[in-house]
Amino acid sequence: MSDARSDLHGEYKVVGGKLVIADLGLRDGRLAGVRISGDFFLEPDEALDDILAALEGLPADAPVERIAAEIRRGLRPEAALVGFSPEAVAIAVRRALGAANTWRDHEWRIIDEIPVTPPVQMALDEVLAREVAAGRRPPTLRFWGWERPAIIIGNFQSLTNEVDLAETERLGIEVVRRATGGGAMFVEPGTAITYSLYAPEALVADMSLADSYGFLDQWVIAALQELGIDAEYKPLNDIASSKGKIGGAAQRRFAGGAVLHHVTMAYDMDGEKMARVLRIGREKLSDKGIASAAKRVDPVRSQTGLPREEVIARLTASFVARHGGAPDGVTSQEMEAAERLAEEKYATPGWLRRLP
Repeated sequence: MSDARSDLHGEYKVVGGKLVIADLGLRDGRLAGVRISGDFFLEPDEALDDILAALEGLPADAPVERIAAEIRRGLRPEAALVGFSPEAVAIAVRRALGAANTWRDHEWRIIDEIPVTPPVQMALDEVLAREVAAGRRPPTLRFWGWERPAIIIGNFQSLTNEVDLAETERLGIEVVRRATGGGAMFVEPGTAITYSLYAPEALVADMSLADSYGFLDQWVIAALQELGIDAEYKPLNDIASSKGKIGGAAQRRFAGGAVLHHVTMAYDMDGEKMARVLRIGREKLSDKGIASAAKRVDPVRSQTGLPREEVIARLTASFVARHGGAPDGVTSQEMEAAERLAEEKYATPGWLRRLP
């Protein structure tokens, strides 16, 4: 970092809020000539001068917490920040300083659907996330291919509380446990759209865990809206519409600096069958009339009228338009590692029943 610069630029779009832009320079390791702009609302006008005065002269290595605290300390009591926060300003400043990355700072790879068994799907997530953390694979977006019906329970869920094991055995549905938290999912080939992001941790640097969910879902919500779906983010981890929940996300951080963020969205699910195999699902669905009245849970299919493959193609194109990306595949070494990990961990009774 040079001791005299005046051309640093950073941007941060608040999830569900406004854009904050920081333009600044550096002098002797401290912020200089700071300008903050954006489409936010701020009252009174003079409060912007308070923010700039608080930033001017701060050490360039100040963390988000200190920057935000200095802004709060400097703001007049009647100041009202709408659509942004002191933390949002701090993140924009940190991005200008190169302390946090943007999507375009990375060369993304995109893996199309590969139909494999449910345990191998779970293992692929862990293998690819660790490869990104180790720097052996670029940041990657992967769409899953469901080879057979499955129930995927969260890392911390009780197997017998969540799943009707007798019914799943009768219907030939495999049950697996994933490495992330969250709730149970029921999928069949062609009924769901599932994808994983394997992102460098620097992409969500300085964000809280809650904020990172919304941030990593921004692109897919915008893409769904382009398809005509009135999609919106609902904290902590839901993608919803006026016609019901579309999907849910889960995350895990890996040592070495990678974030696994995966999402499953309902394309055309059998709601009646879902209610039969998921115990908690019966209660969740009962107040929506799904178990007794509707046989399909199809917010993506019904709102777009598009084949599932076309939806995935449009989502991919939207991601590339926003963040870049080149086609890629799972290497033979990665697939061998995933198959080995599935055999040793994700397909074992010990892992599945670790919370009976």
